[in-house]
Amino acid sequence: MLLVVDVGNSNLTLGLVVDGALTGSRRVTTPGAPTADELEVLLGSLLELEGRRFGEIEAIALASVVPAVSEALVVITDRRAIPVLEASIATVPIPVRLERPAEVGADRLVNALAVQRLYGTPAIVVDFGTATTFDVVAHDGAYLGGAIAPGLEIGLEALAQRTARLPHIELRMPERAIGTDTESAMRSGAINGYIGLTRELLDRLRGELAADEGGEPSLIRTVATGGLASQPWVRQIAGIDAIDPELTLKGLAILHQESAWQPSGSAAGTGGSARDDAGSRSRVAP
Repeated sequence: MLLVVDVGNSNLTLGLVVDGALTGSRRVTTPGAPTADELEVLLGSLLELEGRRFGEIEAIALASVVPAVSEALVVITDRRAIPVLEASIATVPIPVRLERPAEVGADRLVNALAVQRLYGTPAIVVDFGTATTFDVVAHDGAYLGGAIAPGLEIGLEALAQRTARLPHIELRMPERAIGTDTESAMRSGAINGYIGLTRELLDRLRGELAADEGGEPSLIRTVATGGLASQPWVRQIAGIDAIDPELTLKGLAILHQESAWQPSGSAAGTGGSARDDAGSRSRVAP
């Protein structure tokens, strides 16, 4: 049994992978600076919701952008003797065509691997989280970069905090663009504006990728993921081919599956023997 853990700035998401299949996932607010004991209690409670125990976990695959949580997890895995494979530029088996590849977040590399294996390339992954990231993947599976925009919730929080009379509002699709009160006007500006932002960036990224790759923009697969990917307004964005909120967890399962690293080992593998052909597909279901 494999535990896959995605630690983002806002949410910690985990899932269980049994016989190559993601069987369940749970999402909680990312703890700020947990002790190993606090994190172990949290993870153990989430596993209990799935009817599982820590003692059943054979290995962990991790993608984290929060060092304090990563460090606490390492303490847990060391004392429980559970091997952990952490996603990084050294372990995710894809080319990264950037001047400073070490700056790329682990979750973005994992998403690039997952979209290649599950949906095909060339592709763009839109991850709706604390920030909204756009990750561009070449036909051969190489990570090319992308764009980063402030997340929708950050924008709404800023409006509420930096103004005297604008309230916190619920995220839901506005009925009309013309708001008739403060809340409906904020909802229209935030959500309709964000749909426009996403659509415009996708159009430009597709155009540039198609020009660089010598293909048609319409052939570029676009997959939405992240904590807000299940919101109804995401379906209003033209050109998104698939919505897969668990793409990162599936990518971690694929990374572990394709790595030379084994649960009985004592160190994370380098991914050196993973498949490099762009046409390969994982047995983890999309």
